[in-house]
Amino acid sequence: MATTNDHPGEQAAQDPVKLIGIRDAALSLDEVFRAVGDDAAGGTALFVGTVRNHDGGADVEELGYSCHPSAEAEMRRVAEKVAAEFPVRALAAVHRVGDLRVGDLAVVVAVSCPHRGEAFEACRKLIDDLKHEVPIWKHQKFSDGTEEWVGAC
Repeated sequence: MATTNDHPGEQAAQDPVKLIGIRDAALSLDEVFRAVGDDAAGGTALFVGTVRNHDGGADVEELGYSCHPSAEAEMRRVAEKVAAEFPVRALAAVHRVGDLRVGDLAVVVAVSCPHRGEAFEACRKLIDDLKHEVPIWKHQKFSDGTEEWVGAC
């Protein structure tokens, strides 16, 4: 009898990166969740980054995201790196650009793996690496009239 790790469903999929995108319209949780559906996945982790009403002790009035033309390619590179490190069955990541309001979805990432622990770890690595490596910038305007640019995802 084969051990659990010998089953093909316990291994990474051949092409696990299912959806990568930079969008100038509202993001869809359903689209991202559907993209990572896989019958061999026992765990799916989803992270949603939303625009909050404050940052660094100041009230946020407006917020906009912009990106370098290479941002989508860099997202794919990061996604492929994460997929190579974990037994990823399916992975998706989308990020919004343009003007957003408090409560809007800024980024949605999801990862499906054979087990929940792997899915959580891979999803965390994906969002952390996207934030640190993809050229997306946030421009915040605060209620006191100040503003700042932040390298962020």
